[in-house]
Amino acid sequence: MTSDNEQAARFEGFEQNASQAEGPLKEVAANPAAYARYLADLQRMVLEVTRNVETLQTHVRVHARDQRVEGDRWGQATLRAMPLERSVKSILSDLSRLARDLEKSAHRHFEHSEKIQNVAKARHEKALEKVRKRNPQLQGVPNSSAGQAGQHRDSGYGVPKSVYDLQGRESA
Repeated sequence: MTSDNEQAARFEGFEQNASQAEGPLKEVAANPAAYARYLADLQRMVLEVTRNVETLQTHVRVHARDQRVEGDRWGQATLRAMPLERSVKSILSDLSRLARDLEKSAHRHFEHSEKIQNVAKARHEKALEKVRKRNPQLQGVPNSSAGQAGQHRDSGYGVPKSVYDLQGRESA
């Protein structure tokens, strides 16, 4: 368990970092275009580091596989070099994943800003739809229906009637 003084010291460090973050990165985070430019610069640096690590991987592979010890059988030097080669390969995959995620983050920032701009419009449309549901417009009765009702009354068909009001017709 940590003491209260240690926790207070950690929190003070957090406050310092938060106040330093209010500088230029706060403005970059607020502007999607600036955010994309910043991440593109970072991605360019990551891709440059990736190229350097790829070159290093080639040199490490050659050097590690050439280190043979007296009494080695065929392939033992290669097997000894595999953990080192695997670690360099892991670094390369992490760097390529980082470069891909930087680009994806820039796209997501643009999508987020577009959603924010469309929220007010969507809310306004939703409010209008609520008002329309609460106050539906009355639709007038067509004038020709009065004439049709008279025709149906004469023929005795088409107009719903009660079982008790058959007017001389037999029930089913």
